[in-house]
Amino acid sequence: MDLMGFEIITKDGEARLGRLSTPHGVVETPSYVVVGTDAHVRCLEPADIPETKTQMIISNTYHLWRDLGEEGLATYPGLHAEMGWEGPIMTDSGGFQVFSMGYGREFGVGKVIPREAPKSMLSVGSPIEASERSRENLVRVTDSGVYFMEGGEEFYLDPELSMRIQEQLGADIIFAFDEPSSPLHDYAYTKKAMERTHAWALRSLEAKTSSQLIYGIVQGGLFEDLRLESARFINALPFDGFAIGGAFGSSFGSGKGDTFEALRWVTPLLPEGKPRHLLGIGKIEDLFAAVQLGIDTFDCVIPTREARHGSLWTAKGRFDVVRGRHQNDNSPLAEECGCSACAEGVRKADLYALFKAKDPQAGRFATIHNVYFFNDLMEQIRNAIREGRFLNFKNSYLSK
Repeated sequence: MDLMGFEIITKDGEARLGRLSTPHGVVETPSYVVVGTDAHVRCLEPADIPETKTQMIISNTYHLWRDLGEEGLATYPGLHAEMGWEGPIMTDSGGFQVFSMGYGREFGVGKVIPREAPKSMLSVGSPIEASERSRENLVRVTDSGVYFMEGGEEFYLDPELSMRIQEQLGADIIFAFDEPSSPLHDYAYTKKAMERTHAWALRSLEAKTSSQLIYGIVQGGLFEDLRLESARFINALPFDGFAIGGAFGSSFGSGKGDTFEALRWVTPLLPEGKPRHLLGIGKIEDLFAAVQLGIDTFDCVIPTREARHGSLWTAKGRFDVVRGRHQNDNSPLAEECGCSACAEGVRKADLYALFKAKDPQAGRFATIHNVYFFNDLMEQIRNAIREGRFLNFKNSYLSK
């Protein structure tokens, strides 16, 4: 295999055990990609990251662009040097901020319909009353590019600039600029956003001058015909890998419709020999179901964001260590956990006290634990695929 590329080692059903090679190392897949938005995994020092079994980090093009400015970008040493991280790095394109600062902000909705969503939210294309708007939309989308409003100033980002920024940041894997849609967008707008994504994919490829791997993004929201159209269009372009983004419905197992059906529509149309990334999804049940459908990598803020608020993940479920019942709880954070926080003997009562004292070590220990947990789970999934027992492992694990 070339220095940069992807190979499938074995399959168990549609679940794939693979190797994604980059100039900064090999990622064994399926794998979690840890979020380091501003070239920093929040609460962790560079020396902490290898202790968490992390293989790859993803940083945010939009926020780095706004923080650095043109002058800062021109002299930027690159993400690897900035982070003190020698492993593979991804950067998104800035496309997610088109949604999060725009329609998502305006209506207070995420890319996934929550399980407790009202019926109006579950009805795609239903009219949204002005009274339901929560905050100001800071985005103006045009066919040429996107205008973002921050601090009373307007900033313009388009595929060409996104490519230039990502090349200067120096990630191993970059993404084409896209317009994600909302679960609340109707068919007409979702189709328009998809068509922009396709046009911007062509412009991203044309603008790219580096040897970085580049992924195209499949959009189309909750509409099967649009997802199929997008998968066929993006697949026909010379991308090194593919990402599935945009609006999804409620999570796997929600009982309100398996709206990750989009993966079942899309993955059969993507080439077997190229990597597949699921953008911004990463709950435990979602990981298992998506791996079963042939997804190779995932990025999500769950491990880091929830850690900062005292929510810890274990094989028996998630718990909030900041609740009063843990004040005198001297049990370990998780049984048989191999993370360095647990190895150092940090107990629930210890972490409770650190959070109450607003000690920075609280976020550090919790983040180390959560990131290790998700990476270790992915390692267990890889071993199960290798040994041909993925479905048994999935069913056994989720039954806990």
